[in-house]
Amino acid sequence: MLMALGMFVFETRSVPYQQLQRNSAWRHAAQSRVGARPAYQYLGPGSDTLTLSGTLLPAFTGGRLELDALRQMASQGEAWPLIEGTGRQYGLWVITQVDETASQFHRDGAAGKLDFSLSLERVDDTRLDLLGSLTAESLSRFSGAYA
Repeated sequence: MLMALGMFVFETRSVPYQQLQRNSAWRHAAQSRVGARPAYQYLGPGSDTLTLSGTLLPAFTGGRLELDALRQMASQGEAWPLIEGTGRQYGLWVITQVDETASQFHRDGAAGKLDFSLSLERVDDTRLDLLGSLTAESLSRFSGAYA
């Protein structure tokens, strides 16, 4: 297991990402001053975004069904715990975007290669009311990998 977002597991047979990019920001308010540089006040953490990207080869890895399962999770508008395979806990995250580029098509129109990008944004870990409730059973409707 590379990582789990709620009940969705990123692994070789589902969505093995090849790149993880994280951007963290902190907020500082500026107050203009006459004859001096602005004064700054620390306001707390800002946005924390994470992007997982890679290439899927549906003959060997997951494909559109797995990406559709992630879209279904995003459509719920809920937050999901993100846990790395090492056991590192990242907190609660929402899916903000799923990008997919299909290429190398077969005769039936199925893509032989899917490049994807998944964007996540961290939410306040104390907001348990946002916690998603997608179960393995509801994921199985979108992908046989979770049945």
